[in-house]
Amino acid sequence: MNKKELLRKKRHTRIRMKIIGRAQKPRLVINRSIRNFSAQIVDDDNNKTLFSMGTFSKENRPQIPNAGNLKAAQAFGVLFAKKMKEKGISRIVFDRAGLAYHGRIKAFAETLRKEGVEF
Repeated sequence: MNKKELLRKKRHTRIRMKIIGRAQKPRLVINRSIRNFSAQIVDDDNNKTLFSMGTFSKENRPQIPNAGNLKAAQAFGVLFAKKMKEKGISRIVFDRAGLAYHGRIKAFAETLRKEGVEF
């Protein structure tokens, strides 16, 4: 593991000590790579992933052909917000997984807020 990834994991561990997802307000965990973006909703009380979604899935591929840019993060945010509303989730705790809050992560989070998700 390279030094950058090790430092990110340390940051994520520190963040996780403070952030806990409950049944009424689950935790949204994000993961980004160079080409893709994924997110999952986790209930830490029951140790369950409520649902997850990524830009690499077959149903999202036609709508988001190139998933490594800001426009794709915004489009993914709209799709993810729709899925959250279908599941009845409107309030979350945002876990950025040790990544900096700018670029694709910021675009994704702001799109969720525009779609009516509270965090």
